[in-house]
Amino acid sequence: MASTIKRGGKGVRRSAAARGRAATARKAQARTSGVIGSALAMLPFTEEQLHRIFLAIILGGAVALAWFVASLAGVPAMANQQIALLASDAGFEVRHVKVTGVKRMNELKVYERVLGERDRPMPLVDLDKLRGELLELSWVEDARVSRQLPSTLVVDIVERTPHAVLRKPDRLVLIDASGHELENVRKQDAKGMLTVSGPGAARQVAALGTMLDKAPALKPQVAEAEWVGNRRWNLTFRTGQVLALPQGAQESATALVSFAKLDGKSRLLGGKVATFDMRAPERIYMRIPGRAQQELKAGEAID
Repeated sequence: MASTIKRGGKGVRRSAAARGRAATARKAQARTSGVIGSALAMLPFTEEQLHRIFLAIILGGAVALAWFVASLAGVPAMANQQIALLASDAGFEVRHVKVTGVKRMNELKVYERVLGERDRPMPLVDLDKLRGELLELSWVEDARVSRQLPSTLVVDIVERTPHAVLRKPDRLVLIDASGHELENVRKQDAKGMLTVSGPGAARQVAALGTMLDKAPALKPQVAEAEWVGNRRWNLTFRTGQVLALPQGAQESATALVSFAKLDGKSRLLGGKVATFDMRAPERIYMRIPGRAQQELKAGEAID
């Protein structure tokens, strides 16, 4: 019986060598995967966040390519539109608004300005224009607007600080230290706050604050300041007594400091004097209610 011998089959040595190479390759692959896995584990991102980052990189490359091709074709506006469409299709559009920094003002007024951007592709949101609209709100001193990809607009508000109450003929208005009007306020809500009045008083609030800072002991006792004749102040203390100051920033500050020293020595506030007049240099006139009538009656009795 004839037997058949196959030629070209693998010998024992060749088979062993092939198995050795395969084992070596598997070990190298395992080591490489382990190193990569360890490196990824050290990163401060979750797997989902890494996927988003890779998606953003891929999207950024596609957007850059689209913009480059469109720019070469001479149609930058079309390029911007295509970028916006690509971003929107990838989920990069305004879906959420996050507002921070609001303490006193009505937060809804901020959302009213920002929610107009809802569903707009992120690249088409004009951050500078939006910030300008927020600065038009009476309470907003400054605003920062930023994108938080993929779908959130972040608005950080810097509020103005209420400083005093401006008395107008028909209402009371809350103002900041610069005299900027914030909003109308009820009388009961203005209780305990410094009240300023008189034509042009709001423009003088900063100068008033500087003057009162010269006499820190008296400052908390001042209940009202009236700007008289667009040139000087009358201060009303919580005792109801009035101090008439001279014209001029330096002159009024000097007079106020002098009055503070006199009050420290003689306790003028809380006494019988109703009005202190310091408009004349280096002089102080005091008016006591009823004193004129008393002196008149005393003169008649002597006669």
